[in-house]
Amino acid sequence: MFRPVVRKTPGRSAFAMLELIFHATVRSIRRSHGNAVIGLLLNILQTVIMVVVFYVMFDLLGLRGNAIRGDFLLYVMSGIFLFMTHTKAVGAVVSSDGPTSAMMKHAPMNPIIAIAAAALSALYIQILSAGVVLFIYHAAFTPITLFDPVGTMGMLFLAWGSGVAVGMVFKAAMPWQPEFIGILSTIYQRANMIASGKMFVANAMPTYVLAYFDWNPLFHIIDQARGFIFLNYNPHYSSIRYAVTVMVICILIGLMGEFYTRKHASSSWGAKR
Repeated sequence: MFRPVVRKTPGRSAFAMLELIFHATVRSIRRSHGNAVIGLLLNILQTVIMVVVFYVMFDLLGLRGNAIRGDFLLYVMSGIFLFMTHTKAVGAVVSSDGPTSAMMKHAPMNPIIAIAAAALSALYIQILSAGVVLFIYHAAFTPITLFDPVGTMGMLFLAWGSGVAVGMVFKAAMPWQPEFIGILSTIYQRANMIASGKMFVANAMPTYVLAYFDWNPLFHIIDQARGFIFLNYNPHYSSIRYAVTVMVICILIGLMGEFYTRKHASSSWGAKR
């Protein structure tokens, strides 16, 4: 009776939701490690290790001749950064709090906020990791130049958005078959090591080989990103429109599945059989 009456307006409600997403994002970022700085350094180290491994593999297998004319290490990093952004977004959304988790017992919290927080935390970590690695390479080894930095960042956000969209589809189906969907999402993330096409150049691939990669939106995103990064590359066999279309369709399917699952979810689903 002594509390002031606060009238809820659309602007006030939107601000409260954004504030909740912010705090949930910070919690999601700190979840990987108790020390936030060490957690970020571990992710940067993971990115560096993957870049080094693929650089050595390209060199040993003699695939450097298939790369785009320009900085070879930048070519390797362009595929790895987008691949990790996509797969980390998928994993973060799939592992976010569901409708039957303990966090959902708090009134302002809901699964959509949990998904948004997990997705934003993955984006923050990947942008920071990519920025640190590129800065160290630019400052300590050789100066690099991006042909179209704005387009390159657009492809990075598109890789993240498509990962969030695919993760939402897996997330909506997770409460119904946790074991099967968990295995399926892991297979999708592992398959993208090859299916993303980060080791190949689409313009140099035969048509019959392109058919094995053309279904994957990440393949189109990586190929288009290299067109924005390198002056001497113009992608002919990939499309931004296809990646955007798949992302929008997956988001709509994921939202419909999430709302349906939230209405029918039960805490007993998590009980051990």
